[in-house]
Amino acid sequence: MAAETATEPRRLRVPVAAILLTALFVTALVTAQVISAKLLVLALPVLGAVTAPGGTLAYAVTFFASDCLSELYGKRYTRAVVNVAFGMNFVLLALVWVTIGLPAARGSVDPDAFRTVLGLSTNVVAGSLAAYVVSQNWDVIVFHRIREATDGASLWLRNLGSTATSQLLDTVIFTVVAFLLAPAVGVGPSLPLGVVGSLILGQYVLKLLIALVDTPFVYAAVGAVRRRAAAGGPTTADS
Repeated sequence: MAAETATEPRRLRVPVAAILLTALFVTALVTAQVISAKLLVLALPVLGAVTAPGGTLAYAVTFFASDCLSELYGKRYTRAVVNVAFGMNFVLLALVWVTIGLPAARGSVDPDAFRTVLGLSTNVVAGSLAAYVVSQNWDVIVFHRIREATDGASLWLRNLGSTATSQLLDTVIFTVVAFLLAPAVGVGPSLPLGVVGSLILGQYVLKLLIALVDTPFVYAAVGAVRRRAAAGGPTTADS
């Protein structure tokens, strides 16, 4: 019988920056899901007190990461990251609900409190998933449309244009699905139209302000990766 020979695994030259930005995207996404149970009250100029989910900042980080990925590695790779991360939402939800369902040991945190904090209600989950799959794919599409229209110039324009429109979609879809459409079919509590409108306005203004703040960081991250590549430094995981 012929001896078996080990086959060397094929070496993948994966850019370290792509690994880092992909990890940042997924980490921010699942963190946003976990911490959104806490509602924040923030004071904004003109609008006054604004209520927003605790995951607003973490979710905004996903748009920073996806814009950097789009600029550096293109539409195809970024859409793959977005859609794979969508599936990871279900992994997160499954693990959380399995943990909630298992019996608690003596000395554990209170099971009811644990369920209240981590067991997101069905209407919020439905709104979050619907908003994510639409807004994140829209962000990638608009980013590259603007890039093509400007011949690759004006990174700030495609960063702001894609993020501003996708965050608007995200805010409207999440709020309408979670607090109007889902309750209409008996899932979750409904909110008055005035309250829904207030939530949309407040959240969107907050997200837009975050988008304005993150533009210099997009420039810094993209510039750092390109300078390292131009200088001939190690850029892949096997370098």
